[in-house]
Amino acid sequence: MTKVALGFIPDAISVPLDCLLPSRKLPEGLLTSRKYRQIVISISEVGLIEPLSVLPQDQAAGQYLLLDGHIRVLALRELGHTTATCLIAKEDESYTYNTRINRVSTIQEHYMISRAIDRGVSPDKLAKTLGVDVSLIHKKATYCCRHQPRGC
Repeated sequence: MTKVALGFIPDAISVPLDCLLPSRKLPEGLLTSRKYRQIVISISEVGLIEPLSVLPQDQAAGQYLLLDGHIRVLALRELGHTTATCLIAKEDESYTYNTRINRVSTIQEHYMISRAIDRGVSPDKLAKTLGVDVSLIHKKATYCCRHQPRGC
């Protein structure tokens, strides 16, 4: 059986926001977009659920290239945060991870919602934060158990 190599070091670290170097330019008008406001509200109400993805750049200065999470960094700064939880990539693949993956798959939604509930966020609060009906939160939180033969 062939082992799959991890692309990230499994243990997350806390990195000062000032040590993150952007890998791409953000679109104009982002700060007034609905998506950005949803992210700010979500982080404010629930906290940062998905760590940022970074690649070490200058070990001596403690700087990291931000591979994924540019919008979350802006939201964290707006909310007064000075650090963020990050996963460290093992190598630079010469592209940003955001351009090579689908936005958020059903299973990713399940894991994010389940993780928030496990951390004590009520389904009602999640629904309010995301601007959806609470029944959708319940449906997404139980997705894995309904679709996996052996459960989660």
